Amino acid sequence: MVEEPESATDYLRATREVSFDDLLVADRLDGSDATACPLSPQADSVKTARDVTRSTLRHWGLSELSDDAALVVSELVTNAVRYALCPPVRVDTTPITLMLMRISAHVVLAVADPSNEAPTPKEPDFISENGRGLYIVETYSRCWGWDHLARGGKAVWAVFSGTD
Repeated sequence: MVEEPESATDYLRATREVSFDDLLVADRLDGSDATACPLSPQADSVKTARDVTRSTLRHWGLSELSDDAALVVSELVTNAVRYALCPPVRVDTTPITLMLMRISAHVVLAVADPSNEAPTPKEPDFISENGRGLYIVETYSRCWGWDHLARGGKAVWAVFSGTD
């Protein structure tokens, strides 16, 4: 296991030992410190992703992260479903996937989707019904970002830290 990171930057550097592309290959997951869940491009996938996130965090003894992580995963999966349905994306070849990886008391939550469009934070408009997603991700996670995937598409990730 990787030693306890001292900062979010150290943590992200440590997670690069396994890329998101590696996590998307099922036989690379041992089930104890990383998991992946394929999701369909439908609205009910948001609930599935929240449920998987909560149960995985509970299994890892990190239930205190559940509320924030469930809120963030809701935003990320909602965006993934929205952009997966926009042409010219081919969902059948690059599905949406929820990934969770644990290192000590830290968790990286990522949602891979078939869109190559970079996530772009907007100035939050608290009256509008949309446009606040990445603001919520930034507010409730320790840090966040995104990576291009070798297969096409991207993985948008967020880091959470439990009590040490």
